[in-house]
Amino acid sequence: MLKRPFVRALIFGAGTALVILIFYFRPWQPAAPPRPRDNGFNPAAFVGPAPKLDAPYVASSAEVVDAMLGLAALQPDDYVIDLGSGDGRILIAAARSNGAHGLGVDIDPARIAEADANASAAGVTGLVRFRREDLFQTPLGEADIVTLYLTQEVNLRLRRRILAEMRPGTRLVSNEFDMGDWRWDGRRRIGTANVYLWIVPARVAGNWTLIQNGRSVPLVLEQHYQQVTGTAGEARVEQGRLNGAAIRFIINLGDGRKVFEGRVLGDTIAPTDPNAGWRAVRAG
Repeated sequence: MLKRPFVRALIFGAGTALVILIFYFRPWQPAAPPRPRDNGFNPAAFVGPAPKLDAPYVASSAEVVDAMLGLAALQPDDYVIDLGSGDGRILIAAARSNGAHGLGVDIDPARIAEADANASAAGVTGLVRFRREDLFQTPLGEADIVTLYLTQEVNLRLRRRILAEMRPGTRLVSNEFDMGDWRWDGRRRIGTANVYLWIVPARVAGNWTLIQNGRSVPLVLEQHYQQVTGTAGEARVEQGRLNGAAIRFIINLGDGRKVFEGRVLGDTIAPTDPNAGWRAVRAG
């Protein structure tokens, strides 16, 4: 019969051996990585918010793009500025079809990257460029054509700058949205879409002197976009209209109603016919 001390020693030894076996043959698990210390780094701070768009991005169809460029009478040497250029399709079409060059601006960097890639694929990177920019900050003075597909509100906000900065005779084309009380000079309907054209008028409002065959008459012109009214002495200026820098009006100076057709050249209005015997100069 086994003695109790021996039994206890035997049980203790067996238990120790079992613990050792479990330790050596248990499945291996990697140690948990140490928790990083909080150093104030916030990854979210490096992810910029989505840009605030002045107009939602909606691409013009190929048919509308062709109509816009056709209505603007695009020429190979024209410089086109596309405000809100999106994927670049208007400028790329202008470059590929007519060899025109231009600038597209958009506030969304994703659209700029897309437009650059599309221009590269079309082989026109030497003719067009795209820039991330607030369209209200884009200079317009060099443009021959400005194209828009924005909203009515944005068009109206741009209107004053367009009239002030764009040269007389340059063209403005908008897909779908007009310019309020500035009536369009041309319109084309493509399916359910309307495309509008405006010719930027010269600025003629103010005091002039009309000189005809040695006679000087005070000429006061009032202007509402391309419409012109006013007085020449006691006579009314009738049917006055501007088409860019070209001007036409009718006056009766006592010898019958006569048509005056000319061109605005800064502070001078020169007759279209150099033998017409009249001119007008800005007074003061």
